[in-house]
Amino acid sequence: MMRLVVGLLSSTLFCVVAASAAEKPNIILLFADDISARELPPYGSSVWSPPEGGDTSDMKYRAKTPVLNRLAEEGCWVTTAWATTVCSPSRAMMMTGRYAHRHKWWTNGDIGEVQRRDGVYEKWPLYESSPLQIGHIARQAGYGTYWAGKTQMVGDLQKFGFDEGCFTPGNLSDKDNPYTDFKHTYVNREGQRVLLNVDTGEPADTYMQHGWYWYPHVRLMNHPDSDQTFQWWPNTPESRESFGPHTYGPDVELEFVFDYMDRQHAADAPFFIYHCSHLGHDAFDWFHPDVNTKWPGAPIVKWDGSAYERVEPQISGDEGVYDTHGTVSEPGIHNHVNYLDYQMWLYRKKLDELGIADNTIVIFCADNGTSGYGKHQSDRQKGTHVPLIIYAPGMTKQGRQDILVNLADFLPTIAEIVGVEIPADYPIDGESLWPFLTTDKTTHRDWIYAYRGADQLIRSQYLMRDGWGRWWDVREQPEDLISYPQIDDWNDALELHRSERERLMKIMAPFDMHATEHDAPGTPPNPNAVRGKKSKSKKTNKSVK
Repeated sequence: MMRLVVGLLSSTLFCVVAASAAEKPNIILLFADDISARELPPYGSSVWSPPEGGDTSDMKYRAKTPVLNRLAEEGCWVTTAWATTVCSPSRAMMMTGRYAHRHKWWTNGDIGEVQRRDGVYEKWPLYESSPLQIGHIARQAGYGTYWAGKTQMVGDLQKFGFDEGCFTPGNLSDKDNPYTDFKHTYVNREGQRVLLNVDTGEPADTYMQHGWYWYPHVRLMNHPDSDQTFQWWPNTPESRESFGPHTYGPDVELEFVFDYMDRQHAADAPFFIYHCSHLGHDAFDWFHPDVNTKWPGAPIVKWDGSAYERVEPQISGDEGVYDTHGTVSEPGIHNHVNYLDYQMWLYRKKLDELGIADNTIVIFCADNGTSGYGKHQSDRQKGTHVPLIIYAPGMTKQGRQDILVNLADFLPTIAEIVGVEIPADYPIDGESLWPFLTTDKTTHRDWIYAYRGADQLIRSQYLMRDGWGRWWDVREQPEDLISYPQIDDWNDALELHRSERERLMKIMAPFDMHATEHDAPGTPPNPNAVRGKKSKSKKTNKSVK
């Protein structure tokens, strides 16, 4: 297997606790995209998202997740796990174990900059602000590391601690894919900048994107059959022959993940899979370019009570006129969640096939709230509340766990699992969840924190402050997971809440650096910078429930 010694940390930065390969559990972290906790049945919400976005209680739009349900029962599921409100800062928190006051990834479109010696300003890469990340930790512990799916990162993808990768496609700047025209480009028409659907040659009323679902853009990193660092897939005569509009990006990702697992198992070496699926993210529907579909359909999967059957996609047509021949599901995030459940079933089958199910930790999580409901939202925990299901052999916890977890907790948790000691002089903001999962501990942490640009959110088991500065009584969980009682008269508030508000404000204060330390240390403000927009004020959202 090809291993590039790129961006490795100094051996003095942290030490690896000695352990034989057989004692090291494999780790699979399936990190879904834009999926609120309410979309998953174990969370029991009375409301979820319909295909057009928003709220519904219509059962036909309720996801069906028998495999994730079982995983949550045999392992555990966390009632209150927080990400940030959108992709980039959540991924930064996950990978670094830090909040934005350290890594400066405040929100999408609002990322701290660094000034280079030539005076040019660039977004500050995470491997510079935070040189100890989950990939580095696993690699230094002797794990093979694989990164699949979405990256949402800037800089050199080889410097994040992953040996290999399958990206769909990695960055929007990767425009030279010769194998698919499911992509957008900007053109000048009569003095106007117009976004064009390359497949049809017609303007597209959407945002700039590649096809990461059907007819996907796929790049491989450090694939062992090539001497290239990055290459476009399909990369063989056979794969080019079979590639077409029927090819589904999430399937391609999993195929390469499984190939990597096979190779690591054959080498008797542990693996860490960081699978950042696009599933859950809204997207342009290339099969129906004139229809305002939020979540394009997925391959149809059917559960018979013990196994899944997948209908092989059959797609014909071109240039925006396609026939899916009844092999693609209806639009809707519920079908994306259903497909994630199918992929988790494939993961579990693969682990059984390799005989390593009893030595593999499986984690299912998401990066922020659902589009059209929580994504970008600082209102209560709409944007931050994500599902978290964990299965680890030997766990002492099963089923529902009423604890608080931050995405920042994953880095110290993985470090403890693989036997890496984080130096005392390397500050992180997360706390290892491993002691809670494997001992008789009844609590994990007593507050969690999130951000969206200058907005700050924090909550404990009793009280929550959202990004609009409003306070909420969160002692009991409402049926829709969001309609908490608001506290607006502090003279009439419980003493418990008054004292808790004072404590949470003190905790939050050191993180409030958006206005004062927005960029990399020593970087003067960029005179041409455009900061991310602040969320709407409370005054314009009084009626939100």
